Amino acid sequence: MITTRLDLGRIRAARRTIDPGFLDTPLYECDALGRELGCTVSIKLETANPVRSFKGRGTELVAGLLTEQSRTAAVCASAGNLGQALAWSGRRHGVDVTVVASRRAPAVKLERIRALGAELELVDGDIEVARERARGIAHQRGIRLVEDSLDIETCEGAATIGLELASGPPFDAVLVALGGGAMATGVGYALKSLSPGTEVICVQPAGAPAMTRSWHQRRVVTTESADTIADGVAGRYPIAEVLDDLLAVADDAVLVSEASIVRGMRMLLEHAGLIVEPSAALGVAAVLEDRERFAGRRVATIICGSNVDLDAYDRWVRT
Repeated sequence: MITTRLDLGRIRAARRTIDPGFLDTPLYECDALGRELGCTVSIKLETANPVRSFKGRGTELVAGLLTEQSRTAAVCASAGNLGQALAWSGRRHGVDVTVVASRRAPAVKLERIRALGAELELVDGDIEVARERARGIAHQRGIRLVEDSLDIETCEGAATIGLELASGPPFDAVLVALGGGAMATGVGYALKSLSPGTEVICVQPAGAPAMTRSWHQRRVVTTESADTIADGVAGRYPIAEVLDDLLAVADDAVLVSEASIVRGMRMLLEHAGLIVEPSAALGVAAVLEDRERFAGRRVATIICGSNVDLDAYDRWVRT
């Protein structure tokens, strides 16, 4: 019996609330990538949806709940993808959305947040500074603060990915990008509930290791800074409740180098025809850094986002 904040019944019911455009995303074996990596690689493509990331699964649940509660406004802090997803879901459900983001966030993500009709406030500093400002706005305006990974809807929305992964023959291992923990805890919970033999491996950049260190030490470990191109997973202050969930469902948490992330992005372009943001290449990076561990195994990796600045992308993959 797995003890977490998540509930399998609620996760199954979530599929009735989430817009179908986010559900049943492509899952397919990529022979060319598998040959390069020495294992059987299946891709779960969470970019084939209106916001090009997995975050819409969770924000659909949040916005649906706000509608049920007759609440008409919400605010979140975001590195870019959550803000875009909440703006999309807010527009669909009639919820006014404010997003707080760092000025250093990729311009393409900020532009899309604005295009979706959200109010965007920029702050100096990183995502942790944005979170503090979002809390202030929620208090001042008396509106719902949406906190990624802490709010169970964001985790259970992501968990529907796990339902889909578990619906076919079991994988030996599933590689999940690890940042705040919503996707890792959600997917991990669904897999451990429905496919307990599948190894759930969380992957984080070595330049932003807070949650991975916390998992290994079984306590919250914070860092003073984060230095990685994978902006979507660059948090510094893990949430205790999320860590507890992660400890219950993850089999391992590993760190990968920036060089491996870039190489993973390049391989996804060359062998799968996918342009992805750095966070989406973490699974491939993990295989690159430990080929022996995955040799001959049946592996799935979740391509969690493709909202990438093309100029930066070109610099990374062409050099």
